[in-house]
Amino acid sequence: MSQMLYDTAATGLVGVAILLVLLLAGGRIGAVLGLVGLGGLALVLGPEAALIKGGVVVVDTFTRYELGTLPLFLFMAQIFFAVDASRDLFDAAAKMVGHRRGGLAYASIAGCAGFGTINGSSLATTATVGLVAYPEMRKRGYDQGLSTATIAAGGTLGQMIPPSGALIVFGIIAEASIGRLFTAAIIPGITQALLYALVVFILVRLRPHLAPAGERAPWSERWQALGRIWEIGALVALVIGGIAMGWISPPEAAAIGAAGALLIAALRGRLNRDTLFTAFHETLRTTGLIFLIIIGALIFSIFVSVTGLADAAGAMVEGLGLGTFGTLLLVALILLLLGTILDGLALMLLMTPILLPIVEGTGLSAIWFGVFLVRAMEVGFLTPPLGINLFVMQGVAKDVSISRIFRGVLPFLASDFFHLLLLILFPAMILWLPEVLGS
Repeated sequence: MSQMLYDTAATGLVGVAILLVLLLAGGRIGAVLGLVGLGGLALVLGPEAALIKGGVVVVDTFTRYELGTLPLFLFMAQIFFAVDASRDLFDAAAKMVGHRRGGLAYASIAGCAGFGTINGSSLATTATVGLVAYPEMRKRGYDQGLSTATIAAGGTLGQMIPPSGALIVFGIIAEASIGRLFTAAIIPGITQALLYALVVFILVRLRPHLAPAGERAPWSERWQALGRIWEIGALVALVIGGIAMGWISPPEAAAIGAAGALLIAALRGRLNRDTLFTAFHETLRTTGLIFLIIIGALIFSIFVSVTGLADAAGAMVEGLGLGTFGTLLLVALILLLLGTILDGLALMLLMTPILLPIVEGTGLSAIWFGVFLVRAMEVGFLTPPLGINLFVMQGVAKDVSISRIFRGVLPFLASDFFHLLLLILFPAMILWLPEVLGS
């Protein structure tokens, strides 16, 4: 009787509403997802069946081979934190282009992109590159709004450019190939960085006082700076290239990355007991948190599935007769609106079970949706009132008001919206490379 009464899309919609309220009230993402999902399953299927399904999810999650990718990449990132990789990457970019007008802004974007390949977190990328880049830009007389906005926007590259923690989580939730997701994100990540550089180029041409030209570094200093990052570049090329070419699986690549990071730290004389303890501690803490979130999200996805909410939402959108382009625009609008009030990971875990079937109904794959979703999440990192990257940047640049950072980031947000439109108009930007490489 309970199943007959509550096995409806309306029950799923109420569950989503409760989840949204709890998240906005500050509830822990993993706990809220799991509790709402279990409560909903108990209502629809009965308490015993709900506990059994929850137990199956826990066991299945902890025994998934590909889940080992996450802690290994996190460990690699922690080791690179210890060897000041962000400073070396920014310094190399600054030595190459810092003499040009806006050169340090270009270097910040390049530094964020480079650090994103070894980190996978937008917040960490913004904070670490900001600590290095902002003082240099301030010393050279760069406009504060341009400086902080460039770093905050560039920091979002940490979420897109592989290896990306968000893409790993999406791949597990949506049961999509993590290797194909990583490969699919390469072109969007590069074009995103290029658009940010284009924004800087336009701004400094229209208003030259925003970013004065600097002194040209001699080639001896440039080669020295490049020499400090060659081993990091080689390791990243091996890890990402190996995945893209299909030579190694993501877990194998993560193991190579972690081992390579340890070797680099040892060669630089930075591998000691304190470094290892901090790296292991932070990796285990973050991994435990993400595992809890994944388990909660999977339980919530089962609840959404058994209530038929995803099917009902798909039927409703199909009934609107918007066509492929209109449907994808609607999906983008939903993601952008919710991204202004929800944390990026919460947005992903809440909307994936509902929107993924709608996107697949247009003929696009989970691979396309995963990359597009992460791209939309990044926009949320820059959009008021949440705009968490902006607040992280304000914490680094305490002498700059948050309102000034908000104003400075507007041109970068415009480029983000344009980039999302390009991904909708030209899905091959995401899907072409995995098909060509057969990854």
